[in-house]
Amino acid sequence: MRLYTGTGDDGTTGLFGGGRVPKDNPRVAAYGEADGLNGSLGFAAAHCQPGEELGEVLAELQHLVFRLGADLATPPASTHEDKVRRIKEGDVATMEGHIDRIDGANDDLKVFVLPGGCELAARLHLARDAARRCERAMVTLLSIEPNGVSTAAMQWINRCSDLLFAMARAANRFAGVPDVPWRGS
Repeated sequence: MRLYTGTGDDGTTGLFGGGRVPKDNPRVAAYGEADGLNGSLGFAAAHCQPGEELGEVLAELQHLVFRLGADLATPPASTHEDKVRRIKEGDVATMEGHIDRIDGANDDLKVFVLPGGCELAARLHLARDAARRCERAMVTLLSIEPNGVSTAAMQWINRCSDLLFAMARAANRFAGVPDVPWRGS
């Protein structure tokens, strides 16, 4: 099977469930940002050792972000909707459990901190930024298609950036690198 088909050479792409749209369509932009987030998660995971908690959470997140991308690529009530497992409330609860566990071991946050620290923390901050870009693209899609993104998917992507922030702080803690407080103006 060839990797290229040529069907997108005219600037359109097919949605799962049928129909072709321009590649700058808000739905395509949203699942494209999910793909970018997944790449950022992989970049962070590449710095983890097998068996490390943060690496295991990143692997789980990558699978969920792939699910989010499929969710976003499949318009509601489309032909193949029954073939896609959408993001659900249980996925949000799982994310909150990760946040509580990982951030619970971090020092209380009393100031804004600058992104960075050890290499893994810096990579996690980049992934957090990618999650926020994905969230903004999902909000844009919602403004055009009021039922285009589920409430659970919106909650999940918002928790994702929170989790990545907690993980970045934990990575610094594990490496013995202090968070750098923002000095303000």
